[in-house]
Amino acid sequence: MATATLDPIAVKLDAMFSATDSDHDGYVDWSDYQRLIDRYLSAYKIGKNDRRAHALTAMYQMYWMELLRHADGTDRLDKEQYHHANRAASVDTSRFNMVEGLSHAIFDIMDVDGDNTISKDEFQRYLKVWDITAPDAMEAFHEMDLDGDGTISRHEFLRAVREFFYSPDLNSPGSLLFGHLGR
Repeated sequence: MATATLDPIAVKLDAMFSATDSDHDGYVDWSDYQRLIDRYLSAYKIGKNDRRAHALTAMYQMYWMELLRHADGTDRLDKEQYHHANRAASVDTSRFNMVEGLSHAIFDIMDVDGDNTISKDEFQRYLKVWDITAPDAMEAFHEMDLDGDGTISRHEFLRAVREFFYSPDLNSPGSLLFGHLGR
């Protein structure tokens, strides 16, 4: 009997799809992203009129438009379409660099005190936003803190997000954003 080869990017996208599909209808649509934005603003106590809220919303809108562009015009994505669209949008930066743009907007939300780093408390709020309850989820914080200073810098965060979308290593720091996967 042949064993299926585990596609690490698909495993990570599966975790992201499940976390994004907040109404659990088997599809991701704009309302799922609106709820995600609302959870960020609530967890980090940021008003809807704050510039960071506007930036996050704009980045998610651009990201959503890119996903739809790569999904051939549908207005909601099943898991297969979501995989295809995310893979395509992560490498096609001709209109929008989702990995970089969205990461900066999310970092700005997470960095509550404006010190250009993410503390453990700020990272724990991120886990709540995404409803990540894996017992080892905080391990990602320590893995992402490459210089061991007890915080995640903007550079370390961006590197982790790049690893999430591009690294085939399920144990790389960025691959741990949703806890350990594929075990």
